[in-house]
Amino acid sequence: MTNQYKLQKLAVAVGLGLFSYTSVAIAQEEEQQVMEEVVAKATRLQGSAAAVIAERKNQAFVADILGAEQMSRTGDSDAASALKRVTGLTLVDGKFIYVRGLGERYSSARLNGANIPSPDLTRNVVPLDIIPSSIIESMAVQKAFSANMPAAFGGGAIDIRTKSVPSDFTSSIEIGLAHDTSASDGLTYNRPSGGISTALKNAIVDYRGRFTIDNIIKRSNLTDTESQTVSEQAIAINNGLLSSLPRDLVISEESLDPAYNIKAHIGNSFDENYFGGQLGFLASIAYETKWDSAEKKTSVIAQDVEADCSTTLATAEDVASSCFNTVKHSTETTENERYSGVLNLGYKLDNHSISWNNLYLVDNEDEVEVSQVESAGGSTIYTVAVDDRANRVHEFDYEERTLHVSQLLGQHTFVDYWGLGFDWQYTRSKAETEIPFSSKYNFRDNFTNGSYANSTITGDDNRAVYSYTDMEDRVNSYGGNLTLPIYAKGFELEFKAGYDFSDRGRNYTTSSFAVHNKSGSGIEINDGSQSPLSNSGYLSDSFISGQRILVDFNEPSAPDADDYIAAQKIDAAYGAFDVIIDNKFRVSGGVRYEEFKQTSVGTSSLIFGQEDLNIFWAPEKIEAGSIFTDDLFSSLAFTYLANEKYQIRASYGETIVRPDLREVVPVAYYDPLTDIRTFGRVGLESSPIKNYDLRYEYYADNGNSYTVAAFYKDIESPIETVLQVGDEDYSATFVNGETGEVQGVEFEWMVDLVKVADGFFTSGNITLSDSEVSIDPALAGNLTNPTKRMSGHSEYVVNLQLNYDSADGNHSGSLVYNVFGERIIASGVGGREDALEQPFHALDLVYTYYPDFNSQIKLKVKNLLDESLEVTQSDIAVREKEIGTSISLSYTYDF
Repeated sequence: MTNQYKLQKLAVAVGLGLFSYTSVAIAQEEEQQVMEEVVAKATRLQGSAAAVIAERKNQAFVADILGAEQMSRTGDSDAASALKRVTGLTLVDGKFIYVRGLGERYSSARLNGANIPSPDLTRNVVPLDIIPSSIIESMAVQKAFSANMPAAFGGGAIDIRTKSVPSDFTSSIEIGLAHDTSASDGLTYNRPSGGISTALKNAIVDYRGRFTIDNIIKRSNLTDTESQTVSEQAIAINNGLLSSLPRDLVISEESLDPAYNIKAHIGNSFDENYFGGQLGFLASIAYETKWDSAEKKTSVIAQDVEADCSTTLATAEDVASSCFNTVKHSTETTENERYSGVLNLGYKLDNHSISWNNLYLVDNEDEVEVSQVESAGGSTIYTVAVDDRANRVHEFDYEERTLHVSQLLGQHTFVDYWGLGFDWQYTRSKAETEIPFSSKYNFRDNFTNGSYANSTITGDDNRAVYSYTDMEDRVNSYGGNLTLPIYAKGFELEFKAGYDFSDRGRNYTTSSFAVHNKSGSGIEINDGSQSPLSNSGYLSDSFISGQRILVDFNEPSAPDADDYIAAQKIDAAYGAFDVIIDNKFRVSGGVRYEEFKQTSVGTSSLIFGQEDLNIFWAPEKIEAGSIFTDDLFSSLAFTYLANEKYQIRASYGETIVRPDLREVVPVAYYDPLTDIRTFGRVGLESSPIKNYDLRYEYYADNGNSYTVAAFYKDIESPIETVLQVGDEDYSATFVNGETGEVQGVEFEWMVDLVKVADGFFTSGNITLSDSEVSIDPALAGNLTNPTKRMSGHSEYVVNLQLNYDSADGNHSGSLVYNVFGERIIASGVGGREDALEQPFHALDLVYTYYPDFNSQIKLKVKNLLDESLEVTQSDIAVREKEIGTSISLSYTYDF
């Protein structure tokens, strides 16, 4: 409660002061001025960690808190990488957080208590890598449901709290350089600007989405002339459309630029005399650019592989006994450019404050990938060892992601009205993802005795495919909370009530154009005199002029669709209580009412009349893609406050997890986590969950703490991914399982090592858990294991830190280790075992030197063990990707 919280903060402050004094006394006798400096700096980071633990201790429901200083210590640059240090959390694809082994759909993220949109093309969940750690004050991960939280809760709810207006002047600038051992050399190209040309946009309408020769003749009313037949005229028109696509896509091997970043902020508060309040502001900017290059291997494992099968295709014998249907070796180079801006304005008067927070984030990614594809079992792909040929693929993808959030936040305490508290937020936010250029070129490389000879394009369709995507996701969110404290002899009581509203709309469109070789035979595009990296520049004006190299609009035919429109509205209200009896027992609980409405409809660019409209917007399709529910969700927590040393918690909560917007419409997309073509499924149901938690917390002297927790989740109709396998690739869709459950234990600690060595302390956590999901065989298709662990679940997660703060306050460092147990990323089908992502042992080093009060120099070394990512099936590596070791150095000056 309010009084107790203040007492706890006071106790922490006194305790930290005593701890600092002890550290100084042990160090050495110095001048008084020097001793004051030591007190201010010696326990900078350990003190911050202890303060965060104090906040967690005061929570009514189980929560983990991560502070800005802790993020700085571990050297994490964004919210996603920082959160993987929290107990039971793992990071997937560098973007999504899995809580207690549950996939990203089981976690939610809010910004200062508000729902925000997602710039991710495939998920409602916000990819947390887009939020830089430099703007974060703290992050709270609540693992036990309480009524003031969204009911869409499974593993945990993350609230990202951004830095607020400071009370005093603050200003700093930071510059940094970095180098990745895997990014010395890479692939580059001249990225084209702009999106779809005006000529192609007009042609979609003029030719009703079909650029075939006969349709151009028909819709253009062509007639033979003295110089050209109607067919030649139509080919010329088609060639003109093809010429409007970007075609100068020659790839080069070059040395890559080093990564660098710059960050700056300024803030202050001023007294105003008219009302007697205080005005303040905080402004910050950040820019970062970096390159990465990696060697990758991706394979489709053969059915019923032998134990001694070959994992290479170097010889004819290897091909005959291959473990794989298809093997793809790739070199991938990625350039990331990120920048952010923050402007916060605030006003405080007595017990009232209001702030206007603005956040603008941009994340641009440019990727080029060159692949050689061979197959031992396929009919259209060959091997170099046996056939002296292989397929070559050049892929280019440029993606722009932006997130704009504008928030009004208010906090009020009415002292004259029984201490009534009221806080509120109103947030308007927009996320956009645009792919103004994406292209994939397919070639056939020919060899002579294993040496490159030449390249051709085969006489097939889809020799090159150009794709353009635009997604806009808007969310309006507002809510408020009333708090009424009541104090009496022997107990403290707090009543809470609140309202939460969220309105979301998403519009997703994609357009694709395919280049076909309609000549019926292969055409040589590189005679071997040039590097095969130049192949993707072959579509010159002279090459396509007059030939039957034709472009067509690649939109699916009705009723299939690859675009969709979706809307979601959540109205919620709750009532809750929190009571402390005799400073020994704490009981908290509440009920949340939530009305949920969601509609997703597949649509198309090929709607030209009422008949087309009736196909895509038929009432039965809209109904099939809609969800309308309302329900009550209860929560209850009990805490035994034994003394200042330890407490015991138990809690229960009823929650739900709902399908994503695009999962309930039959629209195809490539999942970036699995790189598998995935289809939505009409009729996918939500998953009710019952959550149980038990936790013991012990708080010792000098900030030491120990925690042991157990949890269990009973999931009804869990949403799982079901795969289908082809000769050369996978596809996937979603089904509801029958039952699912997750159970486990967590251990967490922070321990001072002063008895071993001055200045050292350790912190860490271990999670051990298990899960099981059962899928109806009638829905499981040819799934190998209908009863299995849940997708994304790891049986163990380990985070370890060895930390050092020097007695003179000039040095601090951390050795940080993280590992997760193997987890299913794709379920096995057709007798194949599940695809398991193998443990990644991440060992990072962060060292900070403080030359004076105003400066700091930070050295970070990531992935010291030079680990690589690996996915296996039947103990055979089917995916491999090098990560490399990165080294960065930054300098920060505080004015």
